[in-house]
Amino acid sequence: MVRDSELRYLRRCVELATEALDAGDEPFGSVLVAGDGTVLAEDRNRVADGDRTRHPEFELARWSAAHLTPGERAEATVYTSGEHCPMCAAAHAWVGLGRIVYIVSSVQLSGILAELGVPTRYGICTAATTQGTPVPPELSRPAGRRGT
Repeated sequence: MVRDSELRYLRRCVELATEALDAGDEPFGSVLVAGDGTVLAEDRNRVADGDRTRHPEFELARWSAAHLTPGERAEATVYTSGEHCPMCAAAHAWVGLGRIVYIVSSVQLSGILAELGVPTRYGICTAATTQGTPVPPELSRPAGRRGT
C-alpha cells in the first residue's frame, strides 16, 4: 500500500509527465528514491527524438547501476506515472532495484486513452509486466484531455 508520505513522489511523476507532454513527448515521468526517502534522480520520457529506449524508468535503472551499490539499489523505490513496459521491467530487475510504485497500470492507461479518443503511435503493453503497488484513486484519474 502507498503511504501518505509517498504521494509527493507520485505528484512529481505527474509533473514530469506533464513536462514530457509539453515538450511533444509521451507523458511519462519517474522518480528514484533512496530507502531513507532522499530523491536520487528523476527523468521524463524522451523518445520523441526517435530513440525508443529513452523511457524514464530505463534511464533511472542506468543511473542507479552507475551510482549506487547493489544494496542501495535494492532499498530504493521507483515511483512512476505508468506501469513499467517489458523493457523497463527487465532493466529494473537486471540492476536490482527495489519496489515499484506506479499511478496507472498498462490496462488502465489503455482504457483511459481509448476513452479520450487518443491514438497510440506504438501501442501500449496491456500485459502485467511487474508487480507494483496500487495508488489512491484520486491519482489514477485522468486530468482531462489536453488542448492542442
